[in-house]
Amino acid sequence: MKKTALLLLSLAFSLPGFSQGNNYTQNYKKYDNLALTPPMGWNSWNKFACNVDEKLIREVADALVATGMKDAGYTYINIDDCWHGERDAQGFIHEDPKRFPSGMKALADYIHSKGLKFGVYSDAGSQTCGGRPGSRGYEFQDAQVYASWGVDYLKYDWCNTEGLKAEGAYKTITAALRKAGRPIVLSICEWGNDKPWEWGPTVGHLWRTTGDIYNCFDCINDHGTWKSWGVMQILDKQDGLRQYAGPGHWNDPDMLEVGNGMPANEDRAHFTMWSMIAAPLITGNDLRKMSKETTEILTNREVLAVNQDKLGVQGFKQSTKDSVETWLKPLEGGKWAVTFLNRSRKPQPVRFDWQTTPITDDLSKQELNATKTTYKVRNLWAKKDAGTTKKAFAATVPAHDVVLLLLTK
Repeated sequence: MKKTALLLLSLAFSLPGFSQGNNYTQNYKKYDNLALTPPMGWNSWNKFACNVDEKLIREVADALVATGMKDAGYTYINIDDCWHGERDAQGFIHEDPKRFPSGMKALADYIHSKGLKFGVYSDAGSQTCGGRPGSRGYEFQDAQVYASWGVDYLKYDWCNTEGLKAEGAYKTITAALRKAGRPIVLSICEWGNDKPWEWGPTVGHLWRTTGDIYNCFDCINDHGTWKSWGVMQILDKQDGLRQYAGPGHWNDPDMLEVGNGMPANEDRAHFTMWSMIAAPLITGNDLRKMSKETTEILTNREVLAVNQDKLGVQGFKQSTKDSVETWLKPLEGGKWAVTFLNRSRKPQPVRFDWQTTPITDDLSKQELNATKTTYKVRNLWAKKDAGTTKKAFAATVPAHDVVLLLLTK
């Protein structure tokens, strides 16, 4: 009798329905067909940090439309840290009732009514970087709440994550988002510590490659236990990562500082290089108070087209001479973007002989060979044609600035 019982028990647990984990298999793969070009939008952190409320977010959404940024392709209105209130007795997260008295669902509805998309922020740890409730242990509940609000984008940070392994933590939130059933873009904000480019492409839609940016062209801000980085420092840290980027999965060198205090030439160079490396274009300035120069930089559609090119290939540095870097980005239809970046504090002359400098990109297998094909040359910031590749290109690049060209067959 005992043998029979043991046999039956053994058979029961060997059946598919009793297999360990069979009924609880998780889907650790992100939603497909999202972020097929680098995401474009706005985030509150760089300018406002924790000083966020629903009045500000509504006004920024209005400004995104009024300034022409929506028409230029900017889509997301993302609230960063400090929107959080408390968890209820069942563990569900709520917004701060003083800052967001109408509730996140009403705010999301307002943003959606503008033809825009809505993003929020959380953290893989027990607390966010700003000390609000993190998602650790509440991932599936939080994902349900975000879906009920109508969230379209989640930035997921990495503070207070004692003992967690990044890949596993981000797979957990991905599984939670899949279970909640609403397609949400996942922005992995792990600062590049655990090489998210190696495991991130199936888990999220973009991943931070570095620590935080700040509004300085070429400097480092040492906070003691951590550093924030200037634009050029972050650009340098992208070396060796381009093979991991493509439609639906992007290297993220952090948000834009355009309009946050650097002069127009440095903002222009910053914006150009983020466009060249197919970076997400998430602005971080006060859209309600933009200068004409800032607006013109952020809405230059010819430059935006370089970033949003459907081929989805990240650009690369081809050469450096006298503090001037030459960068190239293959584009759809055999076109090329070419940038001359002057990192010095003095204007620098450049001369590029297309006829004697054939270029092949091993990653995309695209070729730029002016001896075989004649290209029209257009200066995208000057907004004027600049001849063809039958003649060498010559110009002076101002200090901390760029010349950006588009080559079309």
